[in-house]
Amino acid sequence: MSERDENIDEDLEALGIKFGIGKKHHQKDEPNLDVNSVVRQMKQKKYDPYDPIAWEAKDFSKDMIADYKPFNFVDGEGVRCSLYVSGCLFACPECYNLAAQNFRYGQPYTKELEDQIIKDLEHSYVDGLTLLGGEPFLNTNVSLRIVKRIRKEFGAKKTIWSWSGYTWEELQQGTSDKKELLSLIDILVDGRFVKEKKDLTLQFRGSSNQKIIDVKKSFEEGKIHIWDRLVK
Repeated sequence: MSERDENIDEDLEALGIKFGIGKKHHQKDEPNLDVNSVVRQMKQKKYDPYDPIAWEAKDFSKDMIADYKPFNFVDGEGVRCSLYVSGCLFACPECYNLAAQNFRYGQPYTKELEDQIIKDLEHSYVDGLTLLGGEPFLNTNVSLRIVKRIRKEFGAKKTIWSWSGYTWEELQQGTSDKKELLSLIDILVDGRFVKEKKDLTLQFRGSSNQKIIDVKKSFEEGKIHIWDRLVK
C-alpha cells in the first residue's frame, strides 16, 4: 500500500467516512472516485457522511457533466434528451455509472451545450429532458440552470424527469436548492440503488426500493403519488 493510500485510510477512519449509505465501504482502489477530494472537503466542512441531507452542492459540485445524450428512449417516457451531471457521494455498490461519481469527471457545463439542449428539445417529437448522474441534486448549479431555461422556453410543454439517490422524504428536508429543483421537475425516480434488491424487469429503476413519483400530484395531495403509467 502506498503512503497516499495509507493517508486516505487514516482520514477515512478518523472521519468514519463510507462511500455509500447503509454499508461501510469506500472505493479507494477505483480511479474514477476522487477520494482525496471528498475526504478533504468532508474535513473542511465537517460533513457527516451518514447525513446526506446536510450535503450541499456548493461545496462539492464542479459544474461538470459526464455526458449528454439527445433523442433516446431509455431514460424515461417517450423520446428524451439526457444530461448526465458529474459527482455523487452515495457511490452505491455496483453503480452503473461509476465514472460519474467523480465531481471532476467529464467536461464543463457551458452555454453552448445549454443552447444545443434547447435546440434539441424544440423538435416536436421530443418529450423532454432527463437529469441523471452522478447526482442531479448535488449539482444544482447545473440542474437548476437548464431546468429554469426549459420552463422559460417551453413552460410545461416539455416534461422533466430526474433520477436521484435521495428519497422523496429526504428532499423534503433538504437545502433550498434541492427543494427548488424538486419543485420544477415532473417525475422523480428516487432512492439509492440497492444491489440486494436489484431487479432488471422494473420500469426505469434498478432496484425495488426505488419509486417513480409524480412530483406535481404528490405536492397537490400532500403524499407520494406514484406515476400513473407504472406497469411494474
